[in-house]
Amino acid sequence: MSQDLWLQDYDATCRLAQEIAENIHERNRQQRTGGNPAKINMTLRASLQKLKQNIPKLKEGLLRASSRHIMQSEADRRQNLVDDLLTREKQLNATFKGEITEPENPRSSLLTGGAGSSGGVAANPWLVNESEETRGLTFGEIKQQQQQIIEAQDAGLDALAAVISRQKIMGQEIGNELEEHNEIIDDLAHLVDKTDDRIRNETRRVKLVENKSASCGEPPRVFRFTVSYLLRTR
Repeated sequence: MSQDLWLQDYDATCRLAQEIAENIHERNRQQRTGGNPAKINMTLRASLQKLKQNIPKLKEGLLRASSRHIMQSEADRRQNLVDDLLTREKQLNATFKGEITEPENPRSSLLTGGAGSSGGVAANPWLVNESEETRGLTFGEIKQQQQQIIEAQDAGLDALAAVISRQKIMGQEIGNELEEHNEIIDDLAHLVDKTDDRIRNETRRVKLVENKSASCGEPPRVFRFTVSYLLRTR
């Protein structure tokens, strides 16, 4: 399965923010040592502008992904990541303008959570509240975690599709059985109608025979034949 494009963009934006933090640290070092930070300032302005443009793109990509293929819990988690990036972008801008100071070593502060910072040094722009699920994880580990979540979602969707397919087959089989039962019932109803007609016909015949035998007291045919024979033989 290919890497989630949104996560790729997010990782690239995080790396950009980390690069900005390190360049700010280098710019401040040059200022303290009497160097010329003009070139690095130009780089920082361009990078900060790019970071400011990337965050809205992440928001738009998240909206599109939320309406298609990720669960609500994952969408909420990614929204928190974007909010964190937005906070970091504001803090980086403030650090660049000198409104807040930055730690002596942005990379080590990023990895250690700011432990060991002096009392007069402001918090590292990277150090913002992070969810328990991703706290202490590297970018690679976060990507792997997200990949596992997506794979689990895909497996769940596959299982759901299999259940729906089985239910569809069962519904078709039940429908076929109902059609067969309806045909049997129709045949039975036809046979009952034919039997009923035959019973009525036989009943009429029996009544005709009874009526003939009871009409006018006429002697039976066998009796008339016997009398005629006796008269001829006298």
